[in-house]
Amino acid sequence: MQNQFYLTEKLPPYIFAAIYELKQQAIARGLEIIDFGMGNPDSAPPQHVMERLAELSCDPKLFGYSTTGGIDILKKSICDYYQRRFGVELDYNSEALVTIGAKEGIASLATAISDEKNYICIPSPSYPIHTFGFVIAKTNLHHIEAIESRDFLAQFKKYVESVKQKPQAVIVSYPCNPTTEIVGLDFYEELVSFCKKHQIYIISDIAYAELYFNEKDKPHSILEVKGAKDVAIEFSSVSKSYSMAGCRVGFACGNQNLVGALYKIKSYLDYGSFNPLQMVAAEALTEKSDEYLKNLRQLYQKRGEFLVDIFARELGWSIEKPKASMFVWTKLPKQFSHLSSFDFCKKMIEECGIAMSPGSSFGKSGEGFIRLSLIRTEDEVRRAASKLKTVF
Repeated sequence: MQNQFYLTEKLPPYIFAAIYELKQQAIARGLEIIDFGMGNPDSAPPQHVMERLAELSCDPKLFGYSTTGGIDILKKSICDYYQRRFGVELDYNSEALVTIGAKEGIASLATAISDEKNYICIPSPSYPIHTFGFVIAKTNLHHIEAIESRDFLAQFKKYVESVKQKPQAVIVSYPCNPTTEIVGLDFYEELVSFCKKHQIYIISDIAYAELYFNEKDKPHSILEVKGAKDVAIEFSSVSKSYSMAGCRVGFACGNQNLVGALYKIKSYLDYGSFNPLQMVAAEALTEKSDEYLKNLRQLYQKRGEFLVDIFARELGWSIEKPKASMFVWTKLPKQFSHLSSFDFCKKMIEECGIAMSPGSSFGKSGEGFIRLSLIRTEDEVRRAASKLKTVF
């Protein structure tokens, strides 16, 4: 009987799973774990969302199959959100679609558009599904290795102009997970112009677009660029911005061909998220949540500043304050620079119970870096600094 399979053999071990096993082993030894690894929001969703879900969950008529591509009330709410937040008009019938989180949406799009003849350009480092969604879909990849957004754009353009066969698509994601990089509208304008010239699709992931810390750094949508919908599709979700990660509700907007391809593949694969979850996601995307978003941004900004300050003071670990997202991204401390990022994270878990994400889990160019999530309270960060100090 076959016990090895082509695809699972091709996929490398998932580093996050390895980190999870290390945490479980440490817990079994009686070690307390303070976890900065996963980007799992610890805040409650907006109050009006929880109250609405409690009400809807008691309606037995809502427990049947949903609709592929999302219910109209949510698709209309997504379009209203884009109009209000970005000044972008969308047709809810042909330019907006609901996914089971942004991660599933990107993976399903990869399945829909991939073939052995084409390839995709992907940043390194980047969120793993940006790479492995396409690996699973058995298409070809070319990684653009760059930490800073301007380096990425310059290298991408140089690469495309040097090859005969142009990529089918390129992926961008700002604010970036893991690097926290942000970009201005000029970045998107240059990218759209270049990709239209070379007939390359753009897949944009803006899952952290509402988590910014200064008005001047307020993230844009690529769809704000005139003509962007000719080549671009954009993914987001309610997971991080509204602390609703477990609800698994995301959305894709933009290019009708890509939205249509995504709809077709999803019609074979799923029936959509639980109707009440889609209905409360529609609630979350309204103006009712504006004050909630303001408070959440302040919370993550305060946590980021506190972590950076106390790690510098107590550990001598210099970390740049993030401008957006719910993470900090930093090089390994100098005294541990001889270690791989995974070995550093392993050492911190085993010796003091502090879990972080190794930069190598986000791609080759992430080696030598660490990502920490801003999901711990100030008291927990203070205790983490004290525990780390024993190893530093």
